[in-house]
Amino acid sequence: MKSGNFFAELKRRNVYKVAAAYAVIGWLLVQVATQVFPFFEIPNWAVRFIVLGIVIGFPIALVIAWAFELTPEGLKRTEDVDLSTQSIRKSYAWIYVVVIGMAFSIALFFLGRYTGAPRPVRQPEARPSLQTAAAIAISEKSIAVLPFVNMSADKNDEYLSDGMTEELINVLSKVPGLRVPGRTSCFAFKGKNEEDIFHKVGDQLHVGTVLEGSVRKAGDKLRVTAQLINVSDGYHLWSKDYDGDVKDILNFQSNVAEQVVQALQVKLGGEGTRVLAKKPTENPEAHRLYLLGRYEFAKYTQTGWNNAIRYYEQALRIDPEFALAYCGLADNYAYMGSVVMPEKEAIAKEKEFAQKALELDPELAEAHMSLALALVAAYDWRNGLKEFDRALELNPNLAFAYELQSWTLNGLGRFDEAIAKTKKAVELDPLNPFFQMSLSFYQYWARQYDDAIAQARKTLAMDPNSAISHVLLGLSFLKKGDTAGAIAELQKSKAPDPGAWYQGFLGYAYAISGERAKAEVVLRELEQLAKRQYVSPTAFATIYLGLGQKEKCLDWLEKSYEQQDSACWYLKIDQIYDSVRNEPRFQALVQKVFGSNL
Repeated sequence: MKSGNFFAELKRRNVYKVAAAYAVIGWLLVQVATQVFPFFEIPNWAVRFIVLGIVIGFPIALVIAWAFELTPEGLKRTEDVDLSTQSIRKSYAWIYVVVIGMAFSIALFFLGRYTGAPRPVRQPEARPSLQTAAAIAISEKSIAVLPFVNMSADKNDEYLSDGMTEELINVLSKVPGLRVPGRTSCFAFKGKNEEDIFHKVGDQLHVGTVLEGSVRKAGDKLRVTAQLINVSDGYHLWSKDYDGDVKDILNFQSNVAEQVVQALQVKLGGEGTRVLAKKPTENPEAHRLYLLGRYEFAKYTQTGWNNAIRYYEQALRIDPEFALAYCGLADNYAYMGSVVMPEKEAIAKEKEFAQKALELDPELAEAHMSLALALVAAYDWRNGLKEFDRALELNPNLAFAYELQSWTLNGLGRFDEAIAKTKKAVELDPLNPFFQMSLSFYQYWARQYDDAIAQARKTLAMDPNSAISHVLLGLSFLKKGDTAGAIAELQKSKAPDPGAWYQGFLGYAYAISGERAKAEVVLRELEQLAKRQYVSPTAFATIYLGLGQKEKCLDWLEKSYEQQDSACWYLKIDQIYDSVRNEPRFQALVQKVFGSNL
């Protein structure tokens, strides 16, 4: 067939008309899917399915148009129809269909484009389409989860709002391609509601979007409100209210996380989909007790830790396969070691619970981090570092894993690697005072005392209650010859943890400044305290070191080793031990702690 005849035949068989009508109607269907489906929370795969069906159907429609003809008698094969008589009765119905379809499609497009535009964040009635988020650049696929506000009449229900915030941070941080600042940085904005709060969050945490919301509990009923805000203009990208029972909170959390990921247009592979679908437990009461445990743990007090243990144990009695509750117990004992109980005892508990969590969920990053810390604390440096690596492989946003690995590397004398790890932790959790304090320790051990002082002061500006920062200032002042300034700072470190390993530094400062009587008073106070509660052996060793009693110092350091006291991590690098560094007993002790890692 000649090309001219072929195109004439296409026209004669109405293929052009069908193509035009199909294109308009297909575009109309795509507009309906993209503009209306998000309103009803129909998932994105449904939109993709419709688009794919339209594309596949186009050549099929053209083949049907070529092979068949619509006549007053019905659909007939083209070969059976006298097209010469059909052409006399020209019908313009197809033109009307095309014109009406185009007009409707254009109207729907502009309706979605302009009525779906985001409105200022302070107008809670805004409910724009998820399509608005398409404007977010790839570099802005980052989100800070601000603490959800407790709107319940009972202020004791704050554990629910804090718990939802923390779990959303944990879930979203595991989504590949999404950067989420750590808990400490996000909670630094708790209770703050300045007019430009979102710009401050964006500037300080280096994120493009913010998720905020509230939780209201009344009896067994629960309302959760969540909204996603674009930092650059303060507009809504998405928002929704959830109403249900308290037992529905896990479903609410999952739905919020899914909607945020859709709004940010983060591409989910199999791993991301699995992360969002995963629930830590199916039992609402076990989950409630776990949230109470996390809330108490975050108080960082002995009473809080004791309460947290009780809640975690209650949760596990209800759901013995609740891996995160075992992680909570492991974290608890990790913090209590060398502070309120012997490190060796704490390590055994930490390791036991971390291993139990891994038996239940081998891909739980938090459990690998807990096990890593337990191994390192028991001086198994090599395997500990491997577990840190595994934790970070599973969750590259796990800031504390970078930081704890940094302390491990620092103790081994691998300073450049340690600083690089801490910088990564700071990048992920920039307002975390513990990470900032770590930098001042590294500077102190590097004998950069002015830098250490500046960094410790920066940490205290973030957290005025940071006892360890006062210790760093005191030690640095001592090295600079400012004994009075050192003693003043070290006195401020006594209150929070009276039995901690660093409590001997005040007595040490008195001793080396010539005030031996005051040093011995501090020593007697620690001896009396040890009759009532745990006191780190390192605290006694430090005071005897200042008093020049090297043998007694080494006696207590050997007890520190036997109890696996965390202060033994620093034997190689801490200049406070310079006066005993060449002693055979000290060198033997270092060999036992570090072994082949020296």
